[in-house]
Amino acid sequence: MTDPVPRLPSLLEAVLSVGTDLELRATLQHIVDGAAELTGARCAALAMVDPKHESPVEIRTAGLAAGDRSPVGRTDDFLAVPIRVDDEVFGNLYLVDKPRGPFTDEDEQLLRVLATQAGIAIANARLYETARQRERWIEGAAAVTNALLTGEAAADALMTVAERARILADASAGVILQPTEEGGMEIVTASTPDDPGDLVGTMIEPGSPVLEQLLGGRPVFVEDSATDTRMTTRVRHRFGPSMLLPLQTAGRLIGTLALPRHRGGRPYTPVERLLATQFASQAAVALVLADTQQRRARLAVLEDRDRIARDLHDLVVQRLFATGMMLESAQRRTGGGDVHDTLGRAVDELQSTVQEVRTAIFALQQPPADAPTTFRGRVLRETAGAAALLGFQPSTRFTGAVENRVPEPVAAHLLTALRRALAATARRTGVSRVEVAVDATAELPDGRAGVRLTVYDDGTADEGTPGTTLTWQSPL
Repeated sequence: MTDPVPRLPSLLEAVLSVGTDLELRATLQHIVDGAAELTGARCAALAMVDPKHESPVEIRTAGLAAGDRSPVGRTDDFLAVPIRVDDEVFGNLYLVDKPRGPFTDEDEQLLRVLATQAGIAIANARLYETARQRERWIEGAAAVTNALLTGEAAADALMTVAERARILADASAGVILQPTEEGGMEIVTASTPDDPGDLVGTMIEPGSPVLEQLLGGRPVFVEDSATDTRMTTRVRHRFGPSMLLPLQTAGRLIGTLALPRHRGGRPYTPVERLLATQFASQAAVALVLADTQQRRARLAVLEDRDRIARDLHDLVVQRLFATGMMLESAQRRTGGGDVHDTLGRAVDELQSTVQEVRTAIFALQQPPADAPTTFRGRVLRETAGAAALLGFQPSTRFTGAVENRVPEPVAAHLLTALRRALAATARRTGVSRVEVAVDATAELPDGRAGVRLTVYDDGTADEGTPGTTLTWQSPL
């Protein structure tokens, strides 16, 4: 065996080279290039031992041209040494085609020294990559928390969690499942780089092998969704490695965060599983905090609206009513003439104003974020929607016990007629005032009791005449 000392500078240079980069892929490339230069081999390759792949994962030097046969597995003159990381074989370093003759014991000795240093460099690169992963997941969790606490709606908050987790996990989809009344789970939110298709609405039916774990708040890790018998959803064949993580805090299960990768995708490492599980726990806390914050804000708005409604009722309505009574008394004393007619019109205007103020009081008492369920509330929702097109709020007046007298089928037809009338009003020019009236005490031409909807606007009709009144009515 020749003395390796003369080649010591080259060895030191190669050893220093493999530790110059903290990125794992770059470190592996430095190892392969350094081994080729140190031994004078024309080409080299590093075959990583990865049980998740059927064949070795290779890093090759530039000396291996396209179309050249890999040095891995050759039976001609070659040199191979293992690279160990933390007492485990990470891979094997292969060298072939040495122009100046066969490989020597000196080459093997130098290569083993380089392999030892390479194991240390790979371990450092792994630690660095793990630290970077932790940093990204921590930053992602902080970003989700900040986004949720800015007052996003519930659906937007779930999408924020799903999308951020998908990006961090390098998954093909990020989905949120929530428990159903039937005892299963349903995908309610899906984030994908492309069209999510029919992911939303996909069910995990009761009796599924994974359902008990999910409802119990335990994570589920799947190597291949398409072939795992525990997976029963209709979209399972699209995905490979998957994580299903509970969104749970203080014993409260909000749902499940699922992060599937494409079929044949890279399996999740233990570090990725741990970081994703921690992210899901933090996201669940953020969702609960955001929901609590929104509830408090909603309660504050309701309390403020209730106070305004009481003030309107106690002060404005009573004063208007008292003024109307005085005007009616004065009207009776005048006996007739212009003054009598003027007072009559003033009384009518006051009565209309009282009705509109009472409608405003009712609207103030409705939950701001919930869809109205009462007939009166649904009418107000339609007029509020029209305000976005008109640029102002239509006045709305109710007469009679509309909640008790108007049955649901009639209410549905009336709302449809109202929607069409408001749409026609928005298309007319010069509209500055819209009045909507719902009268549940109307009498139809045939004498039957009915409900009448009247929509008036001061815009210009198609024939050029100012003012348009649309009327719809139905028996009760």
